[in-house]
Amino acid sequence: MSKLPREITEEIENMTLSDFACKSTQTKGRKVYEKPCDIRTEFQRDRDRIIHSNAFRRLKHKTQVFLIPKSDHYRTRLTHTLEVSQIARTIARALRLNEDLTEAIALGHDLGHTPFGHDGERVLDALYPGGFKHYLQSKRVVEVIEKNGEGLNLTEEVIDGIICHTNAVAQTLEGQIVKFSDKIAYINHDIEDSIRGGVIRQEDLPDTPVRVLGATKSQRITTLISSIINNSTDIIQYDSETQKAHDELRAFMFERVYFAPTTNEEKGKARIIVEYLYNYFLKSPEALPPLFQKIAAENGKELAICDFISGMTDDFAVDYFKEICIPKSWSY
Repeated sequence: MSKLPREITEEIENMTLSDFACKSTQTKGRKVYEKPCDIRTEFQRDRDRIIHSNAFRRLKHKTQVFLIPKSDHYRTRLTHTLEVSQIARTIARALRLNEDLTEAIALGHDLGHTPFGHDGERVLDALYPGGFKHYLQSKRVVEVIEKNGEGLNLTEEVIDGIICHTNAVAQTLEGQIVKFSDKIAYINHDIEDSIRGGVIRQEDLPDTPVRVLGATKSQRITTLISSIINNSTDIIQYDSETQKAHDELRAFMFERVYFAPTTNEEKGKARIIVEYLYNYFLKSPEALPPLFQKIAAENGKELAICDFISGMTDDFAVDYFKEICIPKSWSY
């Protein structure tokens, strides 16, 4: 009897991947057992489930840095996710780690992000008694909210990588790669978008990061990726000079872009919208869609409200706010 395509792929992984890789046959599995796919490995299956999810499609209309940009060339949360995936896969392939696991984590890492980027996240974090973090919300999306409350039933390794992509250290090197790739992507594409938007100029970039990492986006990304590849074994890391330059560039971006008055002019309005919607549903939980009313009955309306609002796109949140706040014209 001939081997299944999945079994052939698993054999190739076992023969070619590094001893530090998390191979598909080593997965800790899913909360609910499912019969293996004949064609795809477990991590390939997870990647496909994420790509086909509603939450993934909504990322194309969620803010990265600039709110509801008019130009087609500014990043959204979706294009950011794709850039993270590309960088992470490049590193994983060079280190002979599991590219499919890396890709699944990268594609799922921001599924729980709010409308209006981190500003929406900060509002929900302040309002919700339990606090709100987008990486924990991404876990809720794949475990509780997707497929009308069924969840995606992903493997433990993918969920762990999603949770750990911001602060914690993932169990797998593949998850650690995504954490580094997320920062590489957003720092460098946000520099490009900020220069395009007139927030900063190329000559404003600090001298040391430019000297160490490079003057262009391509040069900086290549330098950062190369440092990881050349300095990682059983842990993902940069060399000390590259790490210092990366941290200085990131600090510059927080000071001059992420919290700068020029990029925050419209964000106050966005924060008002999120806060208004939260308080509106707090007073009128019956206005929540059926899935979130069910969550409210089982886990409290505050959590259900966070689930609903965090899943909104920027445009949907604005339109919903207009619907409940702005009078409609009257005809007779």
